This record gives sequence, C-alpha cells and structure tokens, in this order.
Amino acid sequence: MKPAWLTIFIKEVRENLRDRKTVLNALVLGPLIGPVLIGLILSAVVSRESNRAEKPLEVPVIGAEFAPTLINHLRTQNIVIEPAPADPERAVREQDEDVVLRIDQRFVDAWQAGDSAPLDLIYDSSHQDAERARRRLEAAINSYASQVGALRLVARGIHPVIVRPISAVDRDQASAEAKGGLFLSFLPYTLILGAFMGGMYLAIDTTAGERERQSLEPLLANPVPRWKIMAGKLLATSAFAMMSLLLTLVAFAVITPMLPLDKLGLKFNLGVLIFAKMLLVLTPVVVLAASVQTLIAANAKSYREAQSWLGLITLIPAIPSMLLMVIPVKPALWMFSVPLLAQHLSIMKLVRAESIAGSEWSALLLSGLLLAGIVAFFAARIYNREGLAVST
Repeated sequence: MKPAWLTIFIKEVRENLRDRKTVLNALVLGPLIGPVLIGLILSAVVSRESNRAEKPLEVPVIGAEFAPTLINHLRTQNIVIEPAPADPERAVREQDEDVVLRIDQRFVDAWQAGDSAPLDLIYDSSHQDAERARRRLEAAINSYASQVGALRLVARGIHPVIVRPISAVDRDQASAEAKGGLFLSFLPYTLILGAFMGGMYLAIDTTAGERERQSLEPLLANPVPRWKIMAGKLLATSAFAMMSLLLTLVAFAVITPMLPLDKLGLKFNLGVLIFAKMLLVLTPVVVLAASVQTLIAANAKSYREAQSWLGLITLIPAIPSMLLMVIPVKPALWMFSVPLLAQHLSIMKLVRAESIAGSEWSALLLSGLLLAGIVAFFAARIYNREGLAVST
C-alpha cells in the first residue's frame, strides 16, 4: 500500500498535468520566456558592441584647419572627420551627434608657444553611446599628445622616459569565463525567480483552488494525518518547480552556444556538470519557495487573495541581486548561510568557473532546508485547522 503522502503527490501531479494553464505557465512559458528573451538581448548587445568596435568613428570637427597634423593622426585611428553642425551643443543635446571636436585659434597660439593646447570635446555623458564615442576620441587625442610630447623632449636633449618615472603594466587576471560571468549577472535572479514561479500556480490550486471547488473538504475527511496531505501537496509543488528549473537550464544550454561570444573574447561556463550543480544549489530554494507558497495559499481566504499575496512574494528573489549590484561584496562563509544570497553567490561562482568549498556547500544546503522545514511546519499547523476546508 502506498504511503498517504505519495498518493497525494501522484494525485496532484496528475490533476495539474491535465490543467493546460498550469502546464503552460510552469513548464512552457516560464522556462522558455526568460532564456529566449535574455538570449535575444545578449545577442543584440554583443553584435552591437562588436560592430561599434570595428566601425569607424565619425566625428564632426570645428576648426580642423588649425590642427592638420592632429586631424591626420585621428584619421589613422579609424576616425572619420565630418563637417561640423552649425550649433554643436544643440546637435549633441538632441542626439544628432555623439561627440563634436572644436579647435579654435587658442590651439594655434598655445601650440606655437610650446604650451598645452586646449581642445573642446562637446558631448552628453548621460547618453551611453556618446560617452563611448568620447572615450574613443579622447584616447586617440591622448595618443597623439604623448607622441608630440616625446618629440619635444627629444628635441631638447631629454629622454622621454625621464618624465615617466613609473610605467604601469596591466595584467588582467580575469579568465574568459569570469568575463563571460559579467554578462550572466542576471542568471541567479532568473533561476531563483523560476524556483518561485515554477510551482506557484500549483501551490495556489492545490489549496485555495480546491477549497473554492469544495474538493478539499472530502480529502481532509480521510483518516490520514493532515501533515501527510500537506507533504504530498508540497512535494508536488516542488516537483513542478524543479521541472521548470530543469527546462530553463536546458533552454539556456541550447541558446547560449548560438551567441556570438567569440567576437568579444568571452566564454560561458555552462556545461552539463555546471547545470547539475546549479540544480543542487537551487534545491533548498525550491523547497523553501514551495513551503512559503503552501503556507500563504493555505492561509488565504480565496484563490484571488492567494494569487495576490504570492505575486508579491516573487519580489523577494530580486533583493539579493539588487543589493549586490549596488554593494559588491567579497563572498564570506556566513553569506552562504543566508538563503537566496547563498544561491546568488554560488551560481556566480559556478559561471565564473570558480570552485565552491565544502563548507559553503554545507552552509547553503543546511540553512535553506532548515528554513524550508520551519515554514513547512507552520504550513502543517494551518492544515490542522478545522476551518481550512471551508470556502469563504
């Protein structure tokens, strides 16, 4: 004879697999929308950035005749000199131009006197494209200034190295996987949100929905401990959430190889073993989310009320991601004892090809499952209430 919780589990899974709305939201739309949308966005960003890096920079110049050697140098840096607009400030404000270079008589006078020659770079730093164009133009101008400065020193019998007592050499320690991890900073939030969304509709339907359909009362009337009934429903909710996560990871595995990452020298560390570790990392969150949803759905007076409250609960996964975007931190062991934060840090470690220590694994699994058990305990107490099955 099957245990009561297993019978309830099979019953809930079968019934909800027949529900097209639940299947569509939990196992089709939920797992696919995120990866497809993110894949399209990343593909557009990577293609755009690579095209901008290869494309000549068009720069309108005012007074190009005052600095012909500078203009020739800019042309060698893949910069195209364009005629200047009548009102450069207005053209920049209205985004007709990204950046405008203005050279006037002051440049000629200072140049002839051997002083620092002034230039005006007109741009709007609030526009991302303008800031990139400004940096590229300024780098080309600084390169020219360094060459001219070195020649002036040589002409006076001074070695250029004398004015450079320190020569810093960049030695970037970031691997291709770590750089790719920057593009996957959204992944922890996406997966944690999927853990909450995957079983949400089933959690609502198995309690609030059944109560409104008046099918919960006959179920609770069976001579079975109610905590076993709750456990079966909780396991069914967790199973749907895990299936949703698995499909989400499969979608990422299919989509990410299609992205033109090689153009930017990036690599995504998203192999089968990494996906398996991500599922293990997210298991406590799945159980915790199912427990919270079961608790709220059992405490709600109607299907609509449960839906409203659980809709608000989906904002919780965004908290660690938003905090870490504003306040980047170095991972510490105690952080792996904080559910959601631990998952965020662990997933980022995995995509950056960094190892998770055994103590970190223990902390994130035990803390998450312990909190889930506490919430499930309170959900079981609500299931023992006599008025649970009464629809209001």
